[in-house]
Amino acid sequence: MRVMKWSMIALAVSAGTSQFAMASAQDDSKGFVDDSTFSINTRALYFSRDIRNEPASGYGTVNGKRKSRSEETGLGFNALYQSGFTQGTIGVGVDAIGLLGLKLDSGKGRAGTGLFPNGSDGRAQDDYSKGGAAVKFRISNTVLKVGDQYTTAPVFASDDSRLLPELPQGISITSNEIKDLKLEAGHFTSIVAQDHTYKDSISSYEPITERGLRDANFVGGVYSWTPEFTTSLYYSKVEDYWKKLYANVNWTHALSDDQSLAVDFNIYSTKSDGAGLQRAEKDNTTKLDNRAFSLQGAYTIGAHTFTLAAQKVSGDGDYGYGVDGGGTIFLANSVARSDFNAEGEKSFQARYDINMATFGVPGLSFMTRYITGSGADTGVTNNGKEWERDIEAKYVIQSGPAKDLSLRVRQATYRSSDGVYYGSASLDELRLIAQYPLNIL
Repeated sequence: MRVMKWSMIALAVSAGTSQFAMASAQDDSKGFVDDSTFSINTRALYFSRDIRNEPASGYGTVNGKRKSRSEETGLGFNALYQSGFTQGTIGVGVDAIGLLGLKLDSGKGRAGTGLFPNGSDGRAQDDYSKGGAAVKFRISNTVLKVGDQYTTAPVFASDDSRLLPELPQGISITSNEIKDLKLEAGHFTSIVAQDHTYKDSISSYEPITERGLRDANFVGGVYSWTPEFTTSLYYSKVEDYWKKLYANVNWTHALSDDQSLAVDFNIYSTKSDGAGLQRAEKDNTTKLDNRAFSLQGAYTIGAHTFTLAAQKVSGDGDYGYGVDGGGTIFLANSVARSDFNAEGEKSFQARYDINMATFGVPGLSFMTRYITGSGADTGVTNNGKEWERDIEAKYVIQSGPAKDLSLRVRQATYRSSDGVYYGSASLDELRLIAQYPLNIL
């Protein structure tokens, strides 16, 4: 991720001379209809989770009894219409989102993967839908949006790891008035969870206390000093949960035509706010006051990329997120199953990627990684340990009628005997994903 320091934002703003000035996007507007786009992303997802041990409580249990396996298949449609802006000093436009999930396979004994809403009988619904719209306004290169919208800020990010994405509701403003500088802020009051259809359902999706999101505000920015070096800084406050400060430094450097280095540093500082509501599986009376950071380095040579990462959580409590969006964890060791974000935990990752285009098969890639964590304070032990191994293969069709269709296999093996992750549920996961983006306008 890429971000910056506030003092440098102020400097860049005050130095808004001609060399920093950007051409106005609003001046180039072609109108509400002519600049419109409409796309539908179709996703088929098979999700299997096999619990390998007997969890004492929490994740993997239903009414105190072990649930050894979850297995479901679904088909999701994500339609997004984005109008252009009307011409004039202030441009006006509309964005509309339509989401539909269809159950292809499930069962009462196999439900619970997070793909579908579950009824009172424990069975997954046959279908579910949600959607919304936002009104947007543009002056020069600044856009104000009010309504339903996806978010990507590192302190408020909607999650898209299941069949359908989370959908937050609120107000956002994004400004690109100065070259290489992006400023943004937001005020959000609810989120529709991935497997739900009603607002503020995030509290039942994530393992958080019964109170969901009521008021979340954030502000931040990203500055590209050079094409190789960017920094960022963000601040957020989620009422009665926490305050967060996030910073990032990202640097990439080409060593030659087929070699490069990349370094990425992320840090969160989190402190309880108000009532200090926390995740439900932890002691809710514990106030958060922690720092979570990760440092990642990658070396690419030809088709091969080798990555090493280290991550550490210090202070009081786990790094908390979820009520502020399921994607609000821009840390290197937040991977397929675990986030390695427990109180006091330190973790390390080794990863290998290969791009088969170099060997004459464009669109085909493979990845494997191994992460190990220790020193986690679980409330029972202060040296909880966990590890995870992920393997992934992906192929994107390059041409023809099915161009851009992607096929992906993701397998994750997770082990812990110390209750680090949701009541020490060691498990194996398999996801088969077929995704096809269709650009209609």
